[in-house]
Amino acid sequence: MKLVSAEEFDLRRDVEYGSPEQNELVKAIVKAVKQEGDAALLRYTKQFDGLALEASQLRVMPEELEAAYTKVEPSFVAAIRAAAEHIRQFHARQKRNSWMDLQADGSLLGQIIRPLKRVGVYVPGGKAAYPSSVLMNVIPAQVAGVPEIVMVTPPATGGKEGIDPYILVAAAEAGVHEIYRVGGAQAVAALAYGTATIAPVDKICGPGNIYVALAKREVYGVVDIDSIAGPSEIAVLADDTANPAYVAADLLSQAEHDEMASAILVTPSETFAKACQAEVERQLAELPRKEIAGASIEHYGAILLVDSIEAGIDVINKLAPEHFELIVDNPMEYLGLVENAGAIFLGPYSSEPVGDYFAGPNHIIPTNGTARFSSPVDVDDFIKKSSVIYYSKEALLENGATIMELARREGLEGHARAIEVRLRQEGKAGGLQ
Repeated sequence: MKLVSAEEFDLRRDVEYGSPEQNELVKAIVKAVKQEGDAALLRYTKQFDGLALEASQLRVMPEELEAAYTKVEPSFVAAIRAAAEHIRQFHARQKRNSWMDLQADGSLLGQIIRPLKRVGVYVPGGKAAYPSSVLMNVIPAQVAGVPEIVMVTPPATGGKEGIDPYILVAAAEAGVHEIYRVGGAQAVAALAYGTATIAPVDKICGPGNIYVALAKREVYGVVDIDSIAGPSEIAVLADDTANPAYVAADLLSQAEHDEMASAILVTPSETFAKACQAEVERQLAELPRKEIAGASIEHYGAILLVDSIEAGIDVINKLAPEHFELIVDNPMEYLGLVENAGAIFLGPYSSEPVGDYFAGPNHIIPTNGTARFSSPVDVDDFIKKSSVIYYSKEALLENGATIMELARREGLEGHARAIEVRLRQEGKAGGLQ
């Protein structure tokens, strides 16, 4: 990892969302699925996954879910169940209720909160399988009260229709039973527009490759989406009290995700910086995914030297990282200064994988600096709100003139007259203007 001063480092990474060729391909796929439905789904599944299916084979049958349990270790089932319980408990605290407020003049104002009716969850199945992402997408939707949750995930490549059994077990444990063996941009398009086999959804969430991300951007507006996720990121602010082996391991835990993942250490201690730099090199040599992690560290890794912890937090707030670890003496003292970070991990034992898998908070977190204005996936992502307005006659008589004033200053005479006609009926207004 290169060691530089914070002033020398570009704190804003501009991630390109696909080449022109990739964007055009995604547009063509989405258009084809919109127009042709299942026929396009089956054609692209054969083209990209090497699997020839009939439409009746797209849906995963209950017996396949049951068989998946025989292919995974009991310890995995126990781990998934324990993680699911923690995730459910955390998200249950986020749930909000509808409310109504009766005014003194007899008016009633309020807000009705309803869950989305149908949500689509995309689960990757290419380079790696992520059963934990099943839980992180599904459980907040369930807590919100979404009645229909459908999952899409790619089949195994090379002409095999099987789906990773760990993903299927995670889905079954989370209570998802409508699952389709389709992936890529075509799966996103099917969720957005619907086909004869797959009914359309109201929102699509879940990570995927560049084609999935581009497809989500393409269909946004037809449906809602969680985000257009970029490469994973971690930033660690550490002082001399931190253990270089811990910090190096945490940096590499994100670097192994993707060649474009970003792992950055910020520290006021040059001694600690050099110790961590050496530890990263030592651990990287023994990492199974060292080629991926090595490319990430080389191109997007850095150690930034700052003058103080406070200066380091200024750097973090400019980076707005997806994951931020604060490993300093008395981290709670500085927590209030952290303004921009997707998830904040405090102290030497709150390693980022604790949050990824088990603690309870969601691991679908804003990337590419978007933590400046967006938040992790939560229960609010799966609800919609309707305002409720019941205005009494007394309230309209009292405030009607003010409402007309505002409408006429905007040149909307029809708005003003909609109020005035009522005031006239009640003997409160003169002739129409």
